[in-house]
Amino acid sequence: MATHRDPASLPRLAISLLAIVLLWPGLQLSEFNPALLLAAENRQNMGQFLAGFWPLAHDREFLTLVLHATLETLAMATVGMALAFVLGMPLALLVTRVLSRRHFSGRAASAGSFVRAPLRLLLVVLRSIPEIVWALLFVRAVGLGPTAGVLAIAITYGGMLGKVYAEIFESTDPKPARALLAAGSSRLQAFCYGVLPSTGDELVSYSVYRWECALRASVVMGIVGAGGLGQQVELSLRMFAGAEVATLLLAFILLVALADGLSRVLRKALLS
Repeated sequence: MATHRDPASLPRLAISLLAIVLLWPGLQLSEFNPALLLAAENRQNMGQFLAGFWPLAHDREFLTLVLHATLETLAMATVGMALAFVLGMPLALLVTRVLSRRHFSGRAASAGSFVRAPLRLLLVVLRSIPEIVWALLFVRAVGLGPTAGVLAIAITYGGMLGKVYAEIFESTDPKPARALLAAGSSRLQAFCYGVLPSTGDELVSYSVYRWECALRASVVMGIVGAGGLGQQVELSLRMFAGAEVATLLLAFILLVALADGLSRVLRKALLS
């Protein structure tokens, strides 16, 4: 019986070998060594620490602290995202060409093109620096607490929202906005009635997704002193209080699960 050979097998094999060759230097530079996890001393240390996870810390005073830290994390992510939207939406409108009369008419580049270039660079700068680095800077500037986390999320996520919003606006059909501009509508009216109706679903979906990401980022930034659950986890880790760490991790898992459920409800309510 004749066998059929896959003509793409050799290219796939070549690509796989190339990927391994390119990955090997990265493994060497990162000093990645899974064998360290299996070392006797490390296994003993991890076992002792994990054994302290049970029973969970459940005294009333600590649970009150956990509840406050959870609400602080939720508030940090929500307020930070609100500020990110205030920053990102205007920048997206300024850098996109979808509302440019000169772009629609096909005329030569105007002064607006020279304005959009530095604004696009600003978006690159805002989103290139991780939020944890911004949090470290703001902790030095405004002190410990959630204010540093809110500002860090606002700046980093503002850059992300601005970039993605602009791409969504650029990918939409420009004909409705073009017709409104030609009829004498303002740019804001052309956006509200010509662009927003066709892009609203994507904007809501991406914004809710970024809010979920901001929740996780809030915990990470708390470790550097920005408040919330992350800061409590860092303090409990310092004291090798495994039971407290387990309770805090459980609270974070429940918070993320709640955020996931809430995001689904929001998507259904806003996109229906």
